[in-house]
Amino acid sequence: MPTYDEIRIGDRASFTKTISEYDIYQFAGVTGDFNPVHVDAEYAKTSIFKERIAHGILTAGFISNVLAMQLPGRDTIYLSQNLAFLAPVKIGDTVTAEVEVLEKKDSKRIIRLRTVVKNQRDELVIEGEAVVMK
Repeated sequence: MPTYDEIRIGDRASFTKTISEYDIYQFAGVTGDFNPVHVDAEYAKTSIFKERIAHGILTAGFISNVLAMQLPGRDTIYLSQNLAFLAPVKIGDTVTAEVEVLEKKDSKRIIRLRTVVKNQRDELVIEGEAVVMK
């Protein structure tokens, strides 16, 4: 994992995962978010999505994986994150969370990063920015 001083503008990292039914049920259980569009197949058929979808925040959580485990890596402290949810993620979709360093503020060891999540068709499902301290 890079040290703060080794991190450069333009550095990138990513994490890929296929979303399973188990992931959705586990997330619902941990958070208490049992919205039927996530957990009830019959209800989901009547929704605009026509099938169950993953929780948006479950999908966004993979950004945290990249920030904590790769770039900036260990000792990263999340300060803020903005997100735009652009498309649904369905069971069986493979998503890739990507981060890119946009700016460093050396006096406070703060890093601003572009954050996106794409599906297996390279479609953006989430975009935003994170600010972290390392």
